[in-house]
Amino acid sequence: MITLRTFVFLDSLQAQLASYIGSTAKGFLPVPGVASLFVEIAPGLAINRVTDVALKATKVQPAVQIVERAFGLLEIHEHDKGEVMLAGQAILDFLDIKESDRIKPNIVSNQIIRGMEAYQCQLINRNRSGSMILPGESLFIMETEPAGYVIFAANEAEKAANVKLVEVRPFGAYGRLYMAGSESDIDSAAEAAVSAVSALEGVELKKK
Repeated sequence: MITLRTFVFLDSLQAQLASYIGSTAKGFLPVPGVASLFVEIAPGLAINRVTDVALKATKVQPAVQIVERAFGLLEIHEHDKGEVMLAGQAILDFLDIKESDRIKPNIVSNQIIRGMEAYQCQLINRNRSGSMILPGESLFIMETEPAGYVIFAANEAEKAANVKLVEVRPFGAYGRLYMAGSESDIDSAAEAAVSAVSALEGVELKKK
């Protein structure tokens, strides 16, 4: 049985997030402004079949396909929003479920560190794939479960404020987002990210 963990549509991929995906993914790289769909399922190996269904049904291109033992993640995108939505519907039809059957996201962690110290900035910068955080800036950290929803949080936060995307990891047990900027911008970004993820509907995640 396949479980739909994440299913989230991004109407317009923001510039930093699109660039981040382009610098870290191995597929067909997106550009700012395209529509995007992130799908995360369990078990992980089944994401290959999901990708096959989406590509055969529409003109979408895949940027990300991550296959882990437990979970699999797929990103598809296209300039035509309709094509992305059709691909999403093809995936739902294949799984014989509705969008409302996706798991409702849970915000596991949500914190802001203000006036970052230089040494901690250096630690974070050594392990980031995006922009650098500078001393004195504020840092917003967010974790989501399932992991894929952290991408939606990142996109909505970038829409809301002039912030820097430091790191985003939308796979694994938890999704993780790091964003940096001025105190006021980080406050706005954090509010947008939390509100966006909290508004998504779905079924409650069953804990083992």
